[in-house]
Amino acid sequence: MSRILLGVTGSIAAYKAAELARMFVRAGHEVKTVMTPAAMKFVTPLTFMTLTRNPVGVDEFALPAEWKPGHISLAEWAEIAVIAPASANTLAKIRYGLADNYLTSVLLATKASILVAPAMNTGMWDNPITQENLKILGERGVVIVDPDEGELACGTCGKGRMPEPETVFEATEKLLKGEK
Repeated sequence: MSRILLGVTGSIAAYKAAELARMFVRAGHEVKTVMTPAAMKFVTPLTFMTLTRNPVGVDEFALPAEWKPGHISLAEWAEIAVIAPASANTLAKIRYGLADNYLTSVLLATKASILVAPAMNTGMWDNPITQENLKILGERGVVIVDPDEGELACGTCGKGRMPEPETVFEATEKLLKGEK
């Protein structure tokens, strides 16, 4: 059993993260979820609390259950951090080391492996800034599961759909086994 931190960011694809959480739990992993404020516009913490049977981190300034600040406890607890969906905004924050929400604070403090499953509009995906951010993250050891092509929520077609939960699950399992 591995300890997986599931980060959910602001994207319509956040609903796919619920199925991913279910898959991790079924496989015997312990899962704790941290959601960005934007993610909570699409899905609720109750969804992830129910599926993982663990509290969901949403407020880094909430009183911690133990003496350590919550973001440090989670950073040390996690064996792997899976960010699915990973918005362009969160990818940029991770690249630059910004820690302005619970999730980015945990990611900046953790020594765990990080896997991201980007999800965004094709224009955002193709933007040279996003591509540069992904290149730098990859050079730093972040595992990137490329998005799928297809119809996007905005009505256009192209690359940017969050990979299917099965794809993210398989990539996570490989990373946990030491494979890239």
